[in-house]
Amino acid sequence: MCADRRWSADEEQSSKLMRKAKESPFVPIGMAGFLGVVAYGLYKLKARGDTKMSIHLIHMRVRAQGFVVGAMTLGVLYSMYKEYLAPRDPEEK
Repeated sequence: MCADRRWSADEEQSSKLMRKAKESPFVPIGMAGFLGVVAYGLYKLKARGDTKMSIHLIHMRVRAQGFVVGAMTLGVLYSMYKEYLAPRDPEEK
């Protein structure tokens, strides 16, 4: 069982998702990009020409993973900027 008890039992899933999206905004962007790349790859599946199915799927997987890794990298850079470089309110802490 998790020792972190910051959630409430009556918190709805949509409000939990919105809270998590505000804490780390690049996670939903990465998920949406992944789904977009996979949907586009599946759409283009029938128009792949003489490319083998396995090659098409490998390229689709690499594109989707690249999008997710890029979103994660941007998320880390954004959180580092917020933590270390962004001007802070002197009344904080």
